[in-house]
Amino acid sequence: MTTLDFPPSGLGTERLILRAANSGHAEVMLTYYMNNREHLRRWEPARPAAFYTLAAMAERLTQMAEQTARGQAVNLLIFERDSDALIGNCNFSNIVRGPLMACHLGFGVDAQWQGQGLMQEAVGAAIAYVFEVVGLHRIMANHLPENQRSAQLLARLGFAREGLARAYLHINGAWRDHVMTALINDRV
Repeated sequence: MTTLDFPPSGLGTERLILRAANSGHAEVMLTYYMNNREHLRRWEPARPAAFYTLAAMAERLTQMAEQTARGQAVNLLIFERDSDALIGNCNFSNIVRGPLMACHLGFGVDAQWQGQGLMQEAVGAAIAYVFEVVGLHRIMANHLPENQRSAQLLARLGFAREGLARAYLHINGAWRDHVMTALINDRV
């Protein structure tokens, strides 16, 4: 898979457009992270002050685009169709081919856009792309036990709980347990 496989105009849904992440999105990505610094703190790794700079965002987005070009990830930014505002992200990382044919899903949404069903719309479209075009068999998604919004979203999308991983990721300065879930592509 290469970035050429991803539609240049993005994936469209009723209310959203999902675009492949690239360095041209650095300003809107920086604004997204600055506006959501407190909102995302509970769910993400601790971020150094240098993370919140235009240069750091451009570098991060360049790396994301390179991973996608190498077929190691599908890194998408979610834009509201009418305003073209960046409202979130959806990333399929650690793509493994061969007998596993799997990846990990991560996602985030701007605090002001929560509770409108937009993430289900976006992630649902992205999953269809990863299953149908990329051809993966399994998508794994993990969340903190107290993150009920993510748990409910994953359940609505058909993810099944597979267990609990103790001290799985270093989140907001501490090793945290995560609920392990997965979605299987029955067509592959």
